[in-house]
Amino acid sequence: MPRPRRFCPANFPAHVIQRGINRQICFTSDADIAAYAHWLAAGALKFRVQLHGWTFMSNHIHLLLTPHDDHGISNLMQFLGRLYVRYFNYKYARSGGLFEDRFKSSLVQDDIYLLTCLRYIELNPVRAGMVIDPGDYRWSSYAAHGLGKKISMLTPHRLYTALGETTAARLSRYQQLIRESLGANVIANIRHCANKGLILGSEQFKQQFTDLTGDSHSPPDQ
Repeated sequence: MPRPRRFCPANFPAHVIQRGINRQICFTSDADIAAYAHWLAAGALKFRVQLHGWTFMSNHIHLLLTPHDDHGISNLMQFLGRLYVRYFNYKYARSGGLFEDRFKSSLVQDDIYLLTCLRYIELNPVRAGMVIDPGDYRWSSYAAHGLGKKISMLTPHRLYTALGETTAARLSRYQQLIRESLGANVIANIRHCANKGLILGSEQFKQQFTDLTGDSHSPPDQ
């Protein structure tokens, strides 16, 4: 069966997941994550992709991105794979691939689903039982959104900045949102959309997107 066409159109946010082959470890130290983050920032600038959120786990990565052209995200992920895998293989005296051949991606309807998707991404270490509070996990964008840390590679999404007129107001409101539980159905839907390459959005939005672009927006459900 042919693989679905990559679907990361310009100016639409996307939830991207990159996993290690067979869920193998991609990061063994803070230095590894720092190297990946360095190339992520460089690639985002090079390929004009805005980075709104992330979480780096030991065997996979979650990103929330908005590209400025249709090939921006694919170019960024190829760039990252080439440079980081070369670094990882040299450092650990190994050869071969590290990440799955194709990253997973899901278009995100920004006005309804984006902040929910961002919370899902930043709460990943909590769901994994690594920390109790997302602020205790160093390698996620919650440090910026919830704690106010300045991170140069982050482009806050307009929906985040709209949470309050001041930094303190935005931090307080986002902390409140983080404390609100994501339902099991919400988590399952985000995962399903990412794994299947579907739009994370309302049925009306999906139809509007199809009418606008002529693109059916997804492979058939299985």
